[in-house]
Amino acid sequence: QVQLVESGGGLVQTGGSLRLSCAASGPTFSSSFAMGWFRQVPGKDRVLVATIRWNGGISHYAESVKGRFTISTDDAKNTVYLQMNDLKPEDTAVYYCAADPRSTLIKRPDYWGQGTQVTVSS
Repeated sequence: QVQLVESGGGLVQTGGSLRLSCAASGPTFSSSFAMGWFRQVPGKDRVLVATIRWNGGISHYAESVKGRFTISTDDAKNTVYLQMNDLKPEDTAVYYCAADPRSTLIKRPDYWGQGTQVTVSS
């Protein structure tokens, strides 16, 4: 099993910044997993925000966050970060960390964190 524990959400004003963290652990966790951040608003599907490969730095972003969000990893801590800058009200959502054991970049996650709320006030 793999456990993903998120932290770092909160309330911020438009133009502000937040950094989300996701600590991965568990007996089956591997640095070959693809990691990613998704977000979801009520009544809509969960959508991919950013994904990254451990140890390689290959990453991909949704168009809506390119140039504002940065995904990164700390391999020694098995932690994935999402640095969010220039936040906008439309970034308000519950953000989920996810892990995919089969892909270089995340496609179909097997594991999810519990979610952390990000609220951007106008």
